[in-house]
Amino acid sequence: MSNERNRVCPVELAGSLDNRLRRWLQDPQKILKPYIKEGMTVLDLGCGPGFFSIDLARLVGKSGRVIASDLQEGMLQKLRDKIQGTELDERITLHRCAVNKIGVLEDVDFVLAFYMVHEIPDQEGFLNEIKSILKSDGQLFIVEPPFHVSKTKFEEMVKKAKDAGFTPVERPRVLFSKTVILKKG
Repeated sequence: MSNERNRVCPVELAGSLDNRLRRWLQDPQKILKPYIKEGMTVLDLGCGPGFFSIDLARLVGKSGRVIASDLQEGMLQKLRDKIQGTELDERITLHRCAVNKIGVLEDVDFVLAFYMVHEIPDQEGFLNEIKSILKSDGQLFIVEPPFHVSKTKFEEMVKKAKDAGFTPVERPRVLFSKTVILKKG
């Protein structure tokens, strides 16, 4: 993977991903509550230090589960440290993915890909893998930063998702973001 494509946020900058200002500007509860129901299994791809994972775990409740997946063990360790010894420790499963493979073997109801699809070298393969693990009524929420992804590049992502068999159903508003909710079929 070239440096141009490899824009993965380093672990050393994890604090910039999880802070009060971001929580105020991009409140995970407000963004995700309309899509997450109790009992769901949710995949948080590129979870970083768990900015969305923790709120997802609260939204899925005791009967639900969050699979927090990241490429970097250091990011997963930051999330592990936050949830260790709490009730969320039982709801969040940490999963280290590979550069070109998510590697989750179970079906999920919802996939959150927040500010990370632009980091994927093989977006077609990525979307096909997501489609294979999403339940028949499952949804994929892609959120991309405008400072890394132009409108044209984002629409190319949406076209790749359509080509992979997804249907756009909504374009929710998220501050500083380009967004799309996609469903299978």
